Amino acid sequence: MKLISYKQNGNIKLGAFEEGKIYDLHALDGHIADNMLEFLQGGEEQLQLAMAAMEDGSPTISAEDVELISPVPNPPSVRDAYAFRQHVATARRNRGLEMIPEFDEIPIFYFTNHHAVFGEGDFPVLSRHTEKLDFELECAAVICKGGRNISVIDADDYIAGFMIMNDLSARVLQMQEMKLNLGPA
Repeated sequence: MKLISYKQNGNIKLGAFEEGKIYDLHALDGHIADNMLEFLQGGEEQLQLAMAAMEDGSPTISAEDVELISPVPNPPSVRDAYAFRQHVATARRNRGLEMIPEFDEIPIFYFTNHHAVFGEGDFPVLSRHTEKLDFELECAAVICKGGRNISVIDADDYIAGFMIMNDLSARVLQMQEMKLNLGPA
């Protein structure tokens, strides 16, 4: 199931996308959340309701008639992980460096601005930051419930799904900031 968020008549809605058509899930069943965050928080129950609604109903909206936005338009948090182990080990080996043991001891990530999440099309960026704008194609895991120190065995229970994420970095600005040696606080 491809879950989406879209704008229609100025309202943000939750939908399911199939073959160019959109199911308005909340319109099909009022028990289904009308936005992605509430849907994700509803877990398996919401998913089952959505699957039943899609089976019983029909897609009524053409994707051409709405504005697709980020699937999770207002995430409470966005964390960007460093890289997977094999990639880090290869990159370090190519530079003549040993693998660092700390990589296996703690998750390596940073918090990014969760208010700077955009869907398709234009996104606001200052022109001076586009001189060396770097696009990184990433896979985002969408987490549907809270947890801490989750074991590898239980991790799948916390993942609602995956989506494509383009991580944009303004490299000129980044190089300027790195000269300031802003470090741990």
